[in-house]
Formats: sequence, C-alpha cells, structure tokens
Amino acid sequence: MARGLALCSNGRKSSTLLSTSIARVSLSSSLKTLFTSSHPLQSRHPKFSKLFCNHTSVPETVDETKYKEIFNIRMAMAGLKPHHPIALGVSGGPDSMALCVLTANWKTQGLSCVNDKDGFIDGLVAIVVDHGLRQESKNEAELVCSRVSQMGIRCEIAHCDWVDGKPKQGHLQEAAREMRYQMISNVCFRHQIKVLLIAHHADDQAELFILRLSRSSGVLGLAGTAFASEIFSQNLQLDAKRMKNQSILLVRPLLDLWKEDMYKICQCGRQDWVEDPTNRSQLFVRNRIRASIGNLQSGNLKSELQAVISECRRTRSFVDKVCTDLINQSVTVTNKGYAILDLERLNPSGVKDICLSKYLAAVLQFISQRQRPIRGNTSKLLLSYLRAIPCRTSLTAAGCYLSPAPGSKGTKIIVSCSVDCPLPSKTELLNICFDEARKKPTPDDLDQIISDAKSLSDHAVRSSLCEVNFLDVASESVLCKARELNLLSELTYTTIGLLQKDETNRFITKTEEKSVDESEHGTNIASSSEKVHLWPGQNLYFMNRFLIRWNLSDHQCDAAGCGNCPVSTATSMEVRHMVESDWLYLAELSRCSNTNRSTSSSIKALRSLKLIPSPARSSLPVLVNHCGILLSVPAIGFSYCSCIEASAVFLPRVPLGGGHSSFL
Repeated sequence: MARGLALCSNGRKSSTLLSTSIARVSLSSSLKTLFTSSHPLQSRHPKFSKLFCNHTSVPETVDETKYKEIFNIRMAMAGLKPHHPIALGVSGGPDSMALCVLTANWKTQGLSCVNDKDGFIDGLVAIVVDHGLRQESKNEAELVCSRVSQMGIRCEIAHCDWVDGKPKQGHLQEAAREMRYQMISNVCFRHQIKVLLIAHHADDQAELFILRLSRSSGVLGLAGTAFASEIFSQNLQLDAKRMKNQSILLVRPLLDLWKEDMYKICQCGRQDWVEDPTNRSQLFVRNRIRASIGNLQSGNLKSELQAVISECRRTRSFVDKVCTDLINQSVTVTNKGYAILDLERLNPSGVKDICLSKYLAAVLQFISQRQRPIRGNTSKLLLSYLRAIPCRTSLTAAGCYLSPAPGSKGTKIIVSCSVDCPLPSKTELLNICFDEARKKPTPDDLDQIISDAKSLSDHAVRSSLCEVNFLDVASESVLCKARELNLLSELTYTTIGLLQKDETNRFITKTEEKSVDESEHGTNIASSSEKVHLWPGQNLYFMNRFLIRWNLSDHQCDAAGCGNCPVSTATSMEVRHMVESDWLYLAELSRCSNTNRSTSSSIKALRSLKLIPSPARSSLPVLVNHCGILLSVPAIGFSYCSCIEASAVFLPRVPLGGGHSSFL
C-alpha cells in the first residue's frame, strides 16, 4: 500500500470484498436522513492502489445545518431547483463525496424524488472518470462507483481512450483534467443533463491565487475559478431546433467552504472517501502550494486570502457586466463569419484598460474560435490599435485579422479569422436530422436557469459598484492594494509574498531548463491547407465555424446527360478556404458569353464578394472537385450549375462572450 489512494471511513468495521456490480440501496435506508445514514465499508484489496483508510467518528461540535444552508443558498444563486436533472463529477475524494452528501440531501429535502423500483434519487447522476493511466484504475473506479451507488445516487463510469497515446509526465495533470471534463461532458450530453456540479472549494481557490500570482496574472485571473460557467464539448453537440451548439452549466457550489469542511460533511453523512498520496507529491505545483499553505501557522491567512479573492471576483463580475454591455452596443456579427466593431459607439478612449482588454479578448476568441487568453504585449498592442481613431492600418493578432471597414473612414473595424494562422483542428462529420429543426423550438430549462441566475448576479453587481477597488490595479500591485484596503495584515502580506517569490523562482528555473522538445509540445492543430473531403448528404463542421452540406438536386442540367457536368460526376468534394484564384475564376466565368447557370451565378457572387472585406473573404469555405474546379461558395449562394444544392451556416462552437462566465 505504498502508492495509490487511501480510502477513509468513520471508524466502522470493514465488510466483504467489492463486487463489480453496482450496489442498490433500498428505500428503508431513508434517503431523506442522509446525514445520519450508515453504509457498509468496502474492505481493502491488494489489487487496489486506491484504498479506504480509517477515520474517527463525527465530532459533536459539527453543525451540519450550517452546511446545508450554505449549499442551498449557492444552488439558488445558480438558478437551480431540486427538480432539475443534475450530474456530479466524482473522484471519490472527500471533496466530491461531500458534494454527493449535500446534493442528495438537497434533492430529497426539496421534493420526493426517490424511484420506487431501484431506490435511486431521480434526476441525479454521478460520473466517475477512469483515466486509464494506471493498471488499477478500472477497479478503483468501480470501488468509488459502488460507494456512491450505496448513497442512492446513480453512478456511471466513463473510461478514457487516449487515441494519441497517454500524456507525458510533464503534461499529465493538465491533459488528465482536459480529458476528464470532456468525458464528463459526453455523459451529460448523452443523458441530456444540462447541469454539472464540481466540488472545487475555497482551498482550491487559495492555491490557484498563489499559482497565478507567481505567473504575474492580472486581477481577472486572480479572481480564480468561476462559480458558474457555460462549457461546450470539443465535439459539436448540435441543437438542430435552435441551430446552436448545446452547452452545460458547470456550477461549483462549495467555493465558500474549506477542505476541513469537506471532511466534516463526509463524517456527518457517515461517508467514506479516498485520499490520493500523489496529491502530496512535490513534483506538482499545486501540491507544493497546498503543502506550503497548510504548514503556515497564521490563523488569519486563509480568511484574509479569501477576502482578497472576493475583491478580485467583484472586480471580474463588474468587468463582465461592462464587457457584455459594450458588445451589445458596438459589435455586429455577420452570417459570413466576421464581426464589425463600431468605434464611435464603443468610445474606446473612455473605457478602462481592464474592460477594453476583456472586450477585445471576447471578440477575438469568438471569431477565431481559439479559446486562448490574450496576454502581455499582444494585449497592449490591441488596446493601442483600437484607440487610434480613425483607424488607418491593419493588424494580425490572436488568430484574427483586424482592418478598417470599407467606407467607414476608419470609424469601424472588421475582425475576421486569419487563415494564415494555425486554425483549430476540429473538422468533423456529423449525423444530423434536420427534420427536427422544422419543429417549433420548445423552452429550454438551461436557458431559464441561466436567465434566473444572471438576474441575481447582475443585481449583486449593481449593488456593489462602489466596492470595486481593483479596476486600475496592475498585477504586481494587487497585494499592495489589498494591504492599503486592510484586507491583508502585515504578516499575511509578507507570507503570501514569500510564497509567491518561491514559486516564481521555481517557475523561472523550470522554464530555463526546458528542452527543445518540451517547449515545442502543444496542441495538435491543423493548417487551413489540409484537405477535407465531403460526400453528398453528409454534414461537415468545418474549423469550429461553419456547418456545411451539399447534395445533388433533382434538377439535371443539359451537360449532365453528356457526362460533361463537373458537379454531376463528382462523388465527393474538397472543402477549403477561399483563395485569390477563386476570385479570378469567378471573374472569368462572369465574362463568358454563355447565359448558363455558372455565368449568372458568378456575376451575383462577385457582387456579394465586393461587399465583403478581402480578409473576411479568405475565411469563407468553398467546395471544389478533385480537379480543383470551384463548384460552390455556399455562404454567398454561388453554385456552378443547378445540379448542386449547397449550404454553409455560420455556427460557432462557442458563442460571443464565451457563455455564462461568472458570478459573485
């Protein structure tokens, strides 16, 4: 038992070995009194590196009612009610087991929702991810699944499939985290569950604060993980009725509670949990920070650190609200895949740097569909560019091309996707039934949940405008400002500064020692020049931006009968971005003396293209045959002949603004 997880209980005797089948709990276990229920402890087994360890009984001083009230308030802030279907991300640790205890209690106290047939709580599913990185992981996941099932919570195990091979040690935690969210999201979409709860808590926020402080993060980054955020799967999950990508609301209702609270909640609920010895490994930065904070004797450090984080979160909520208002006032998104910024309505010189940076990042991430932060010199360059009214020059940044809009005299800017930069590699074939899209869309529970939560958040932001103190604070001055505001004592200020300095030095040293191979490690991306083929009747999601489809029409042209029509003889078509030669080819077709479909269609296409700025034209998808002949530009309605029916719908995977970003 030298490695792996130790699984803790409240001191009860061990029982029989784990069965691979999921245990079912009977109604007699009284789910409505979950905090005082008792379940048998699984015994240790030599195959497991995740093991239960013994723990003491519940302290008499624990106030379980307090935890219930805090949890209920947070769920209400997220717009959630007990009847909503909810998924739980569960690892088996004290954090996620505490989340299971509180959520099961909230569900059963809110309404009678226990299924008479199997004893499980209706509308509640726990998801355990088997990363498959160790030989024992499958058995360990089954062990955790059994424990959760005994609580009356349906549980499903998601097994990871590392198609490109298992991640290397230096990128293990990051890769595992990304895979975990992807697997959990897939299960949620399959079960049509729109809400996911994760057990991040106040200690996680404190660790993240020190980590980001050591990386010179700004106030928005120091605000930590959002209480609620809207996440989107890497693979398009199309809502055909609304023609938009489906999403999941990710909620973290335990952010007001600390690690010691997790243990108490588990003990109150008579629940066992697992302890992972790898969490004590000093190889990982979060583990080092966690150990450093835990070793400190300052009793006020955590509460004072939480006060600083809360101030940063208030600032971020205010900035989010300002950014949303600016987008609504000054951004126009076209169905050709580019955006127009009205600088006169925006008035960038009157907007604070932190708000304008967030505004620009939101627009550029939306157009490029690359959800990467914009930092440092790039951000400063974009701010200077936007404030230089009238705008006379062009700029390439963050996967986008910015240029003055034709005829605007520099008062408007076109933001289009830059095809010269590496683009997202997500190009996938989809199986979509568009008959569903013809039906009238029904109300979406998620839309209502977000609307309810957003109204509460906006009200909180408006009521705390006078308390936003970090708007003009640079990243290196956050601690000084917090000390000025008496959020930090001198001792805590010095302690956090030492933690920051230590981790900064480790980070700089590690960066300098990186090998060439490590520094070049990155996400697998695809160039826009890679060939993508599409067959008739198929739906292609092209570069996270356009949903493309083509088919042969019932109408046959005269050339089709002779076999001379390049459309009727095509078995598949290549999808790529528009290039300059396509423009020249359309011009050549328009000058033909024939009055056939290709001539008239090319004339109309050229008129449409002249209204689209050159950089935006190059990001339009086109269809060509195996000989490279341009057969369709579906976004502007061009088709070589009446044999082809093609469409291209601008359908970004992540919406403008990135979805529901944060609450207080």
